[in-house]
Amino acid sequence: MNHLRIALWGVLPYLALAVLVTGTAWRYRYDRFGFTTRSSQLHEHRLLAVGGPLFHYGLLFVAAGHVIGLLVPEPLTERVRVHEWLYHLNALVVGGTAGLAALAGLAVLLYRRLRVPAVRAATSRSDRAVYPLLVCVLLAGLTATATTLRPHPYDYRVGVSVWFRSLFTLDPDVSAMAHAPLAYQVHALLGLALFALVPFSRLVHAFTAPLGYLTRPYIVYRSHGVRRRPAAPFPGPGRDTVARR
Repeated sequence: MNHLRIALWGVLPYLALAVLVTGTAWRYRYDRFGFTTRSSQLHEHRLLAVGGPLFHYGLLFVAAGHVIGLLVPEPLTERVRVHEWLYHLNALVVGGTAGLAALAGLAVLLYRRLRVPAVRAATSRSDRAVYPLLVCVLLAGLTATATTLRPHPYDYRVGVSVWFRSLFTLDPDVSAMAHAPLAYQVHALLGLALFALVPFSRLVHAFTAPLGYLTRPYIVYRSHGVRRRPAAPFPGPGRDTVARR
C-alpha cells in the first residue's frame, strides 16, 4: 500500500507534467497549425453563444480558485486578516458557482455536439475522451466542494495544498494527500489525467491565448462622414475618336 501511495502521489504528478510539456512541444513542432479549437461556429452558433461563455468563464474562475487555494498558505491569509470561515465561505460560494457554470456550459456544448449533425461529424477521437473526462473532473470537484458543508469539514489547506506545494520542492508530502478524503483524491487523479491529455486534444488551444491583442496598436477606420472623391469617368469610344482626330 505504501508503494501505491508513492506511485500515485509522488511519481504520477511528475509523469503527467512530463507528458504535458513534451507532448505540447511535440504538437507545436509537428502540428503547429493544429493549435486551435477547430471551431464549428459556422455549423451552429446559437447554442455555442450560450454554452461557450458559460464554460470558459466558469472554468477560468475555477482555475483561479485552485491557484489561490493550493498555492496561498494558510498563515498568509491569516496575516492579512482574512478569517478562516470567510475564506472557506468564499471558496464555497464563488468556487461552487463557477463550477456549476462550467458544468452547465459543458452540458450545453455536449448537447450541441450531439444534436447538430455537422458538429457531431467533426468530433474527433480525442474529443470523445476529453469531454467525459471534463465532466468527471467537474463533478468530482463539486463533490469535494460540497463536503465543506458538513459539521466538521476536511480542511484541504492543511492536506491537499501542502502536498501540492511540496511537488515544487521535489519532495512530495505523500502522506498529506494519502490521508485526504476520497473525493479529493479522485478529483486530483482525474485532473492529472486531464493535464496529460491536453497536448493531444483541442484543449491545447489554451496555450494560444491571444495576449498580443493587449499590446497591439489601435486600428483606425475611415469615418462614414468622409466622402470619397468620385473616380474620373472612363473615356468612351466617341471621346477617344475625337481626341485622336
